[in-house]
Amino acid sequence: MRSLPSLLVVSMLFSSLAFAEIKLGYVDLQRALGEVTEGKAAKERLKRDLDKKKAELDAEQEKLRADKAVLDKQSAMMAEETRNQKFTELQKRLFELTQKAEKMQAEMAQAEQTELKKIFTKMDPIIARIAEREGLTMVFEKTDSGLVYAPASLDLTNELVRTYNADNPNKGVALKDTKKDAAKDTAPAPKK
Repeated sequence: MRSLPSLLVVSMLFSSLAFAEIKLGYVDLQRALGEVTEGKAAKERLKRDLDKKKAELDAEQEKLRADKAVLDKQSAMMAEETRNQKFTELQKRLFELTQKAEKMQAEMAQAEQTELKKIFTKMDPIIARIAEREGLTMVFEKTDSGLVYAPASLDLTNELVRTYNADNPNKGVALKDTKKDAAKDTAPAPKK
């Protein structure tokens, strides 16, 4: 049961809000992140880095598997001391590979957080400008606010994306240039 003081505070809040016009809006920051040019470029950059590091780990893991298969085949012909030493070396390599994978995962998560923070920091003042221009009392984040329903007319995400891209016009250049470079790398060499 609610206490009397909290009921009084709530009722006073609602009575004071009844005299003021409340205008609300919301943004979907995750959708905006995926649609702004800088967000797309960051996502592509992070994916390239992850793919490169994952390929390196996969190669090391495959080498470890191959070495274990060779050891399994040859272990019957080895002295027990040599066999134990080789298995210990493989276990050490497996442990190091596991540590490397965990470190890579943590580094990638940190890199993603850093990229997102830069973009979200730029979005905050844009949201404030839109809210002020539209005379909004409050703007909610669609996912994190617990918003269950709101009409699409209150969604400011498209305006956020348009304004963000207009304010940051050169942030997608790296993505476009990378795609051009990738196309050059995969294009067949001219015949001589």
